[in-house]
Amino acid sequence: MKKLNNPYIVNSISELHRANGMPEPEHPLVSFIRFEDIIDSPANFETGLVMNFYMIAIKKDVKGKIRYGQNYYDFDEGVMSFIAPGQLCYEERENRIPKGYMLMFHPDFLMGSPLARKIKNYEFFSYAINEALYLSKKEEAMVEGIMENIAQEYHNNIDRFTHDLILSHIELLLNYSDRFYNRQFITRKQANNELLTRIETWLNNYFSKDEINGLPAVKDLAAHLNVSAGYLSSMLRAHTGQNAQQHIHGKLIEKAKEILSTTPLTVSEIAYRLGFEHPQSFSKLFKSKTDVSPLEYRKLFN
Repeated sequence: MKKLNNPYIVNSISELHRANGMPEPEHPLVSFIRFEDIIDSPANFETGLVMNFYMIAIKKDVKGKIRYGQNYYDFDEGVMSFIAPGQLCYEERENRIPKGYMLMFHPDFLMGSPLARKIKNYEFFSYAINEALYLSKKEEAMVEGIMENIAQEYHNNIDRFTHDLILSHIELLLNYSDRFYNRQFITRKQANNELLTRIETWLNNYFSKDEINGLPAVKDLAAHLNVSAGYLSSMLRAHTGQNAQQHIHGKLIEKAKEILSTTPLTVSEIAYRLGFEHPQSFSKLFKSKTDVSPLEYRKLFN
């Protein structure tokens, strides 16, 4: 699929409905769509799509291999994806009729509620579109039940209870999705173990260079692994208890200990070799991670 530089920007849910040849949404800030209702959509978003509202989608009865990052995995469960306002995504046309739902809600729908602040804590909204959540049959049934409850409220006549009830269902859906994502980090052991091995190899190679041009950025490591920075940090946190930045610092401290214990280089020389512009910054980081200064650590070997 060729990706061009002029994505289709959709500012409102009503605009997306019109683009898909559908009637106006039943609520101006919320919409619930079944995929089978838009199979004859005239819209073509192959150049990219940016929606200025949230979307949660679930595709059911997924068969065969699913692309996840730059790799393919065998799945036969439901697949969920989460898109935040302003994110660029791409549509890939499918030959078969998709099954499932799309739930869309505008940020204004959350205003004045605790969820308006809390939604930023759901890290899966920062993941790349192809870093999806794969559901077991039991999880799929639970998500489907919550989606159906939202659909029922959406199609009911709007009254003073509508807003709060839909909000509560959305928050319940997000909380379960958070639980399922954490389960996925644990159950997808083989794929994640391979990713951990690649992380270690990349960092070891980086810190083995004679000249290091600054500390490696999380985004650079993520780009090398073909995953998003958010997914990388979440996966590492699930397996090691540390996010990506903390993991990078840990590898740096390992390298610093090696140099301190095996060479006569000064602390300043070590700091520069490890990519620090100021030796004081290196000493501060080292002590924060080890509770001793670089010189105090070196004395342990004298």
